[in-house]
Amino acid sequence: MTTTPAQAPQSTVALTTDVGEGFGQWVIADDATLLDTVSGANVACGFHAGDPDIMRRTCEHAARNGVSIGAQVSYRDLAGFGRRYLAVPGDTLTNDLLYQIGALEAFAKAAGTTVSYVRAHGALYNVAATNAEHAAAIVEATRLWDPSLPVLAQEGTQTWKLAGEAGIRAIAEAFVDRAYTSDGLLLSRAEPGALLGDGDEAARRAVRMVTEGTLPAVDGSTIPVTARALLVHSDTPGAVAMAHKTRDALIAAGISIVPVSELRE
Repeated sequence: MTTTPAQAPQSTVALTTDVGEGFGQWVIADDATLLDTVSGANVACGFHAGDPDIMRRTCEHAARNGVSIGAQVSYRDLAGFGRRYLAVPGDTLTNDLLYQIGALEAFAKAAGTTVSYVRAHGALYNVAATNAEHAAAIVEATRLWDPSLPVLAQEGTQTWKLAGEAGIRAIAEAFVDRAYTSDGLLLSRAEPGALLGDGDEAARRAVRMVTEGTLPAVDGSTIPVTARALLVHSDTPGAVAMAHKTRDALIAAGISIVPVSELRE
C-alpha cells in the first residue's frame, strides 16, 4: 500500500463500532452500551452475522441516539464470521454486497433513518486493501445503490483508490484496537499482538492518529495514518471501556466527535 505524508490535525472525527453481530440467541457484544457511546454504527447485514430481528433492533437504537448507520458488508460466511477469504467472482460479490446494503436500508427506513455509508467487514476489508477485483465489488455495489454514499476505507488501499476513480467519496478509516504493519496495513489477527487490549493505550493512539497523523508500526517504525473515522471493534475484550476512554480522550484533546454523515472534507 502506498502511504502518504502525515496529515494535518483534524478537528472532527467519527467514532464507530461494529454492531448487530449476533445471531438469534447468540450475543457477541454489549451493543446497547456501545451505541450510547459512538457516533457511527457499522451494522452487520446478515452475511457474516446479524438477522432481521437484530438488524431492526440495532437500527432503532442507532436512530434514537442520532448515530449514523453504516452497512457493514462481508463475504457470505456466517460460519466463519466473515473472517475467511472466499474466492468469489467479482460480479457475484458485487451482487452479494448490493443485497446486504438493500436489506439494511429496509430496517433503517423502518427506524426513520437511512444507511449513510458503506464499509467492508473482516476478511473482505483486508483482502480488498490489495485485491482490485474485490475492492471494485465494494465500490460498484455502493455506486449501484447510491453513488452519494461514502465508503470507509484505509487511505491508499485499492478500495480507496477505486472509490476515487469511480467518483465515490472515501472516508479515511483508522483502527483504535489493531496493530499496523510498516506498510500501513493491518497486522493479521493470526499474528501475536494484532489486537490491542489496553484501553488507555488505544485512547492515546487514537489521539495521536488524529492530532499528529502518525502511529508506531509493529516493527517500531513510524507510519502515516489518516483518521477521520476511528473504529473500536465490539468483540475486542473490554470494548465498552475502550470506546469510553477513546471518546473521553478525543474530547479532552479538543476533537469533536460527530456522526459519520456529518463528516466533511
